Amino acid sequence: MTTVAEAARDFLAQRRIAVAGVSRDPRGHGGNTIYARLKARGYEVYAVNPNADTVEGDPCYRSLDAIPGGVDAVVIATAAAATGAVVDDCIRLGIRRAWMHLGGASGSVAPDAVERGRAAGMSVIAGACPLMFEPTADFAHKCMRLFMGGATA
Repeated sequence: MTTVAEAARDFLAQRRIAVAGVSRDPRGHGGNTIYARLKARGYEVYAVNPNADTVEGDPCYRSLDAIPGGVDAVVIATAAAATGAVVDDCIRLGIRRAWMHLGGASGSVAPDAVERGRAAGMSVIAGACPLMFEPTADFAHKCMRLFMGGATA
């Protein structure tokens, strides 16, 4: 069984990452924070929101399959009710890694989507935040990693 730390290391070793569920209004939205940090750390990061043309001043894609050249991994920062559709898209497109973000009391973890993704051979991290792990971590997120559990790989 893969540990969360091992799955996180593999996920963050990918260079082309989509963040599904970024918001047009970035205030207080974890997906936008993740998007901005990945971009600042040199990742090729793609914003995905079916209702936005731009996010954080960058082009935003309406779906995963609209991203030119595809991606290697997806951070899911949608409402949990929308997570299953994103996982289904990942399966259909052959994307092998997904991270269901869990920020505070809200989050994207949907147990049925976790099972479906893993049954299809995907590496699915269910919970926590990519910013808790190197090379994207900051001090606050490292502290969160020490005090928060709840992620499975």
